Amino acid sequence: MTIANKVKTRINRSKRYVFSRADFTDIAGYDQVGRELRKLVKNGLLLRIAYGLYTKARTNSITGKIMPSSPGGPDGVILEAIEKLGIDYKFDDFSQRSIDGDSLQIPASFQIITNNRFKRKIVVSNRAINAG
Repeated sequence: MTIANKVKTRINRSKRYVFSRADFTDIAGYDQVGRELRKLVKNGLLLRIAYGLYTKARTNSITGKIMPSSPGGPDGVILEAIEKLGIDYKFDDFSQRSIDGDSLQIPASFQIITNNRFKRKIVVSNRAINAG
């Protein structure tokens, strides 16, 4: 089985939606994994959301553009990515009240506040987070 097939198989079998190069170190070296991930991005099977971070992708049936395949949408991908990086976060008060059920108003998008600084800018579709 080739490196490309091993990487694709691991991505397809995974229940997670966010991956880093470190997830594939047992398959091949850093540069080889990077090349395979770039090929998958070029083919539309992955989206690059930050330096060294990727998410599963699919083609939007209406627009024909590549989008994250996570059922949580861009917000779900960003949350999974910052949890994977080990970054402390919380939601703003309005979003937290909606999540807790204290408010019937639902925000258009959840505002995430990070508790510590990190250097990566995570961009998914039109949503971005950068606390660095």
